[in-house]
Amino acid sequence: MNRYTILVYTENFIGILNRITIIFTRRGININALTASESRLDGIHKITIEVTVTPEQIEHLVKQIEKVVDVIKAYYFTDNEVVYQEIALYKIPIESLDPSVEKVIRQFNAHIIAAEKEFVVLEFTGHKEDTQALLEILKPFNLLEFSRSGRVAIAKPKFSVQEYLNNQT
Repeated sequence: MNRYTILVYTENFIGILNRITIIFTRRGININALTASESRLDGIHKITIEVTVTPEQIEHLVKQIEKVVDVIKAYYFTDNEVVYQEIALYKIPIESLDPSVEKVIRQFNAHIIAAEKEFVVLEFTGHKEDTQALLEILKPFNLLEFSRSGRVAIAKPKFSVQEYLNNQT
């Protein structure tokens, strides 16, 4: 089993996420992370899906995704073929702040993005393993809340959805 990133380019129609995720559900495949955003092209959106599957499964999944009516194109990549990050937010009570927390914040190059009367919110961007490591370190400091985004990724190989679209006309 390998970890893959699937990049799906689609028009933003109601129900597209449901139609794509049902492909995974029907096959009993867990989606590790999912994010959706605009792409650089007007009217085209990008869905990033992280899964752990076999090489045969990933090929079959991408073929099935491309059969969904509103999908323009889907690609898959190994971790070595993408640049990716996740963002994590950590909410810590003010009374837990001490010099050791400051040291951790500096070591991880995390940022305080909100300071309220009763808590602070830290932001840290990195790979899942890194955001998880910081989570484990901060748990003893009475961590109040934690949230992590899905993977945001850009493929290393040169390709262009614009070129794909131009070749289809």
